[in-house]
Amino acid sequence: MQQLKSLAHTLFHGKAADKKTGLALGCGAVLGAAHVGVLRAIEEHGIKIDAVAGTSIGALVAALYAFGRNWKDIGEVARHLNWFDISGLSPSQYGLLNNQKMGKKIRDLLGEVSFNETRIPLAIVTADISKGEKVVLREGDVGKAVIASSCIPGVFKPVQYDGRMLVDGGIMENVPIEPLRDMGMGYVIGVDLNTRHSYKKPRHIIDVIMNATLIMMNTATKIQTSKADLMITPDLSPFNLVDTGQVDDLIVEGYLEAKKSFPLTFTW
Repeated sequence: MQQLKSLAHTLFHGKAADKKTGLALGCGAVLGAAHVGVLRAIEEHGIKIDAVAGTSIGALVAALYAFGRNWKDIGEVARHLNWFDISGLSPSQYGLLNNQKMGKKIRDLLGEVSFNETRIPLAIVTADISKGEKVVLREGDVGKAVIASSCIPGVFKPVQYDGRMLVDGGIMENVPIEPLRDMGMGYVIGVDLNTRHSYKKPRHIIDVIMNATLIMMNTATKIQTSKADLMITPDLSPFNLVDTGQVDDLIVEGYLEAKKSFPLTFTW
């Protein structure tokens, strides 16, 4: 039995079992509930995560996880998070919706906290829409960073952050592998919610913008995620990007795909 456990450990971590493990959580709006299922599988396998990075909805899940929330706690958040309820219609030259309500909700969940207060290192990926640059946030206000990373271009107004206009980091790096490498992680698990996503006829302008954003992301994502040691890619084709009634089923899909992706069902 001990030999089998050792084999499982080697298969998962590679030849260097002492490598630090990072978890990269990608974007996907409501599909982000699948991240919760992945966290459940990670906890059940006893896999120690040494750092976490997230983009868009992945940034919110990553932030909650970095502050010590377990998969059950984050699942409850996902069940009660409705992007339309926490957004205000406020058409402007930069977007259709404002993110003030979203900001309040995120601060209710996290509190007024900064990156140096997390239990494990956290990185949040955003994009500077005025300069075309990826911006990885690792210091300052976590809540504001999450809001910026969740700011879908054309839907939400960009977030002003240290003189930059920040939006959803998914347009630069959907699954944030590179920030974890920069943080010294020798083994990186990535979770991509969109690779196997099938597009459906848009029902309204939000669907149009979100479909367009994902289509643009996918080519770059395939190149970026090739740098991960393990990719978890649940098939979320039956689900759409905005229906919060799917949350429990999405959690199950993420859980089953993660369990299948891990080598053996031993705890190490």
